[in-house]
Amino acid sequence: METSISNGGFAEPASAAGDVSNHKHHNSSTPHNHHTNLASTSILIIIISTISVIVLFAIFLIIFMLTRLKHGKSRNSSKDNGSIHNTSSVFISHTAINFTSSPDVKGGCLYGGNMGEKPQRKNKVQVFTYKELETATEEFSEANVIGNGGYGVVYRGVLSDGTVAAIKMLHREGKQGERAFRMEVDLLSRLHSPYLVELLGYCADHHHRLLIFEFMPNGTLQQHLHRKKNPPLDWVTRLRIALHCAKALEFLHEHSTPAVIHRDFKCSNILLDQNFRAKVSDFGLAKMGSDKINGQISTRVLGTTGYLAPEYASTGKLTTKSDVYSYGVVLLQLLTGRIPVDTKRPPGEHVLVSWALPRLTNRENVVEMVDPALQGQYCKKDLIQVAAIAAMCVQPAADYRPLMTDVVQSLIPLVRNLSSVSSSTSCRFQNQTPSPRS
Repeated sequence: METSISNGGFAEPASAAGDVSNHKHHNSSTPHNHHTNLASTSILIIIISTISVIVLFAIFLIIFMLTRLKHGKSRNSSKDNGSIHNTSSVFISHTAINFTSSPDVKGGCLYGGNMGEKPQRKNKVQVFTYKELETATEEFSEANVIGNGGYGVVYRGVLSDGTVAAIKMLHREGKQGERAFRMEVDLLSRLHSPYLVELLGYCADHHHRLLIFEFMPNGTLQQHLHRKKNPPLDWVTRLRIALHCAKALEFLHEHSTPAVIHRDFKCSNILLDQNFRAKVSDFGLAKMGSDKINGQISTRVLGTTGYLAPEYASTGKLTTKSDVYSYGVVLLQLLTGRIPVDTKRPPGEHVLVSWALPRLTNRENVVEMVDPALQGQYCKKDLIQVAAIAAMCVQPAADYRPLMTDVVQSLIPLVRNLSSVSSSTSCRFQNQTPSPRS
């Protein structure tokens, strides 16, 4: 009985030890499996997160590219429709205009020509082949020449759609000729105003460089002021021309970004349509104004003697006020009928500005300066006001010259009242006998 008790006592502890051993083994394997599952889950989460980020980035990139594409289309559309069309203005005003692009001349006429089809203009510059323009001008016949100068020859031509045009064939002498061609195309294809001559198209066919403009049947202001074969312009027409020219320069200076400086504003670059509405032409020497406070740029001195502002002629410093001075010279020509420099005049009268400036502020002297071709048919009150404007424009110091906006605002009331000027009690045409030109 003791043996049985002894065996039974030892048998149970042995079994219990085995259970304890098995329990310990089970407990030691459970944390290992848990750690393995946790690591796998973490890796899976990282992979899923990475894929999600990549997908989201791809979606964002696609949306961004579509937005840019849509914005680009809308911007191009707005450029096509950016002009403000009404009865008095076709300005692209208060908009930044990019002047950096130029015609891509690569041996042939750009993008081909319009042979066999009527060009659709609507302020869009067309591209012509040399052959088309040769046909339009009857092989550039001398009978069709309407202008000739240092820039080239201007022909009257009839385009394939029946449009009468002025076709200017440029001389290509050095880089200046090519620069002038590109500048005219760049500017006039973007600037649209009723006071700027319209560019219909151009040709860059091999070595040929031609510009096609709207035809202005009454020629240049120079021809009407200084050629005896043309009947003299009356006072009303002269004031309207002065206003039109002022509006042209106002548009270039104030409504273009950056401002455009014409740099060769003169009577021979002012064209007259069938109703003697003036339009400014010839932008081959034009320059873009500076964005600095004084708007001053340094450049080579180019232009026409007698029209150059003194500070530009002496230093090469160019601003919009340089154009204002040139405008003042043209205004003096409208008043006096004289040319800017005339060595045939008596001593002291060779240079128009030097002779006129001291007289412009004296009422009696102003009357004596008036173009005899007017035969006294002008309004003395208006004459004095126009003389005062001219005096301000040709001031030797650029800072004392007015803005073209101020000139326009001063001339508008004068031109507006011209319709009733002959019956006005405060402004009557003079009936004096004109003194001969000195």
